[in-house]
Amino acid sequence: MRFTDSRGTLDVIREISRTAMQDVNAPTSPFPEVSRTSSLGSSDQDRPVILIAEDDRMTRAMISHILTNDGYRVVEAEDGETCLAAYQKSPPNLVLLDAMMPGMNGFECCGELMKFPESAYTPILMITGLEDQTSVDWAFDVGASDYITKPIHWPVLRQRVRIQLERTQLHKQLEEANKRLTYLASVDELTQLPNRRAFTEALNREWRRMAREKSSLALIMIDIDYFKVYNDTYGHPVGDSCLFQVARVIHTCVRRPADLPSRYGGEEFAVILPNTTLSGAIHVAENMRLSVQRLMIPHKNSANGPYVSLSLGVASVIPDIQEMESETPLLLAADQALYKAKAEGRNRVCVDQTLSTIESEQLIVDSV
Repeated sequence: MRFTDSRGTLDVIREISRTAMQDVNAPTSPFPEVSRTSSLGSSDQDRPVILIAEDDRMTRAMISHILTNDGYRVVEAEDGETCLAAYQKSPPNLVLLDAMMPGMNGFECCGELMKFPESAYTPILMITGLEDQTSVDWAFDVGASDYITKPIHWPVLRQRVRIQLERTQLHKQLEEANKRLTYLASVDELTQLPNRRAFTEALNREWRRMAREKSSLALIMIDIDYFKVYNDTYGHPVGDSCLFQVARVIHTCVRRPADLPSRYGGEEFAVILPNTTLSGAIHVAENMRLSVQRLMIPHKNSANGPYVSLSLGVASVIPDIQEMESETPLLLAADQALYKAKAEGRNRVCVDQTLSTIESEQLIVDSV
C-alpha cells in the first residue's frame, strides 16, 4: 500500500491556526473514509466503489455480480483507456485490473493510474493468468497492491478485496492520527495558535527563505501588560479567557498565508512577517495594540488605565547568511524592542534600531 503525506508540517500548522478560532477540532483528512465491507452503510453513497477493468465480458459480469452482492458499487471498463477515463472522472476505492487486455494492457494501465495523486489511497489488484516470476514482479513494480490468478477463485477474490479496503482504511486512520499528533505538538491548546516550537521552526525556515530571496523579514514580540496582576485580580480562568481574546485579535490582524502568529509563552506572543519592511511591521503592530484596546477588557489594577493593553517590540532585517548565520539577532532585536516598550511605560510599540537603516524618529510609535 502506498502512503504519502502531500502537505508539509508548516502548512498543516498554518491551516490549523487559521481555522482554530472557528473550530477547535483537529483538521480532518481530505480524503473520504472507506467503509469496511462488514459494516456497509445503508446509503448508496456509503458503499465503496470498485472499478473493474476486464476485456472479457463474461468474466467482468461475474466479478460485478459477486461484488455487487457483497454490497459494493461497481463501475465497469472494457479496456485500459476506458479504465483511465473512469478513474479520472471519479476515483474509486479499489481497482481490479486485468493484466492482458487489447491496446493498453493492465501493466501499462496500472503505471498510468499511479500518476494520479489519488492512487496513494487506491489499492490495485491485478488479475492475471500469468504466474511466472517476471509477470508477478512486473505487476508489483508498476504499483499493484496484490494480484489474483485466473481462473479466479471467488472466495479468494472476495477476501483480498476486503483486506485491501481495510488496509486503506487503516492507512487513512494513521494519517489522521499523525495529523492529530502534529496538531498537539505544534499548537497551543488554550489559544489555538502555533506554539513556541512551531514558531522556532518557522522562524528558522523563513530566515533561510528570505536570505535566498533577499527580502525583508520582520518579527513582532508582544506582551500583555501587567498580566500577572490581572491573574491575581480576576483569577486564572478569567486570565485564560483574556489570553484567548488577545490571541484572536493577533490572529485577525495578520492575513497573509505566510504570516505566522504564535504563543511564545505565558502572556507573550510572537508574529513572523515574511516579505515585510519595518514600516509595514510597525503598522501591523500598532493595529494589534489598538484592536486590543478596543476590546475594553477590564483591568482595574493596571497602571496604564482601566483596560488590558499590549506592549510590542518590532524588528526587521534582510537576512544575510554570511553576516548573520542564524535568526538569533532578529529575535534578540525584537525582544530588546519589547523590553524598551515596557521600560518606557508599556502600551506602546517600540522598534530596535540595530538591524535597520530607517531614521530614529521613525522607529518609535508611542501610545495615543
